[in-house]
Amino acid sequence: MLEFINQTTNLLLFMPLMTSIIFIILLKILTLKRRQKVFVVDFSCYKPRVTEMFSKEKAIERAKLYGYQTEKTIESMKMMMDKAGLGDSTYLPNNLMRVPHDLSLSSSREETERVMFGAIDELLSKTKVKAQDIGILVVNCSLFQVVPSLSCTIVNRYKLRDNIASYSLSGMGCTCGLIAVGLVNQLLQVHKNTYALVVSTENISGQYYKGNDRRKVAVNCLFRLGGTAILLSNKPSDLKRSKYQLIHTVQTHTASSDASYRCIFQEEDEEGNVGVTINKDLLVSAANAIKLNLTSLAPLILPLSEKLVVLRKLITRKLFKSKNAKPYIPNFSKGIDHFFPHVGGKPVLDDLQNKLGFSDVAMEASRMTLYRFGNTSSSSVWYALAYAEAKGRIKKGDLLWQMAFGSGFKCSSVIWRAMKFVEFEESNPWSDEIHNFPQNLDHIIPVTREDYHLEQSK
Repeated sequence: MLEFINQTTNLLLFMPLMTSIIFIILLKILTLKRRQKVFVVDFSCYKPRVTEMFSKEKAIERAKLYGYQTEKTIESMKMMMDKAGLGDSTYLPNNLMRVPHDLSLSSSREETERVMFGAIDELLSKTKVKAQDIGILVVNCSLFQVVPSLSCTIVNRYKLRDNIASYSLSGMGCTCGLIAVGLVNQLLQVHKNTYALVVSTENISGQYYKGNDRRKVAVNCLFRLGGTAILLSNKPSDLKRSKYQLIHTVQTHTASSDASYRCIFQEEDEEGNVGVTINKDLLVSAANAIKLNLTSLAPLILPLSEKLVVLRKLITRKLFKSKNAKPYIPNFSKGIDHFFPHVGGKPVLDDLQNKLGFSDVAMEASRMTLYRFGNTSSSSVWYALAYAEAKGRIKKGDLLWQMAFGSGFKCSSVIWRAMKFVEFEESNPWSDEIHNFPQNLDHIIPVTREDYHLEQSK
């Protein structure tokens, strides 16, 4: 009996210890499973100098003076510019204004550094974050790679710490900026209490196409100078001052298809001039990638009522097996408050609006970004967001959808939640001219029309 009492006593003494151990283990498991919240503290879009402002007419004049393209190619470039949706206040680097122009490596490096450093300087000034406090750096620039890398260039310029997790992404097209956000999101799940800097830009002067292959001159017509720097954080102390919280990232990659892989392809023409070919498979490849991306995104953001509509439509199609019935496209506007697609060109935005059913107001930010700044590649979705901020449209709790697509073919979507009402900022690239927007784009005089030159001379 005494032995039984002793065993019982020992067990009672041992149980609190076991309970504590089990509790600690369970707490550890729950902590490991709980994802780190990721925030955008702030972002900054580089606004080029007034001296780098290029009208469509000036771009055509310079193309003629360079002497690379035939008159037939020049006329094709005019038509591309008219269809693209660009205005006459976009920017090109100064070295393209010179005749002869400077396409050297040193000139291209200077252009890229000026854009990156300009955006980063403004961002650090706004956030009051010290460069040495940044623990993760991801830089993306699709067509310009140097040794040391662009991330090394930034580390050297700002004397970032020697244990920084640093990455340079290249060759990934206009969607690479959102891919960089997805990468940072994964890194911030591991590196706790950390700041991450994403820098998205594209080099213009070094990629100027000198030939007459009409499939390659689009780069000369559409792409313009720009870049952005985004400061992300998983620090609990940044919760109140951050602008946005990251909710979802969805990435789609279709390069396993040969047609998708080659629809945007850097290669030489018959005369040895390097350029980016955009071929006839682009539209089909883009549509497929976007469709796959939306299929993954829809369950994450659509309200239950819209999910039930999708289910009902799907069941109806399966039951009646109608081959002519069009697939039902969900009403995504019921799941998000703001839509910022990549400004690949006016036809791209028109098609997205038509297929997804977004209103003119919902598409306004991207259309005005294309008109004012042109296609700045992976940074364009941030210029569009800056437009909405300047208009005072971002309210606390709003859900924002950034979508970008590019070579590969790839499509990426990022969903953010606004943490507060975003007030007017002097540093916003739209701040000194937002009162002039939106513009009526139907009244733009095409560069191919004779009276275009008269309008430019006024």
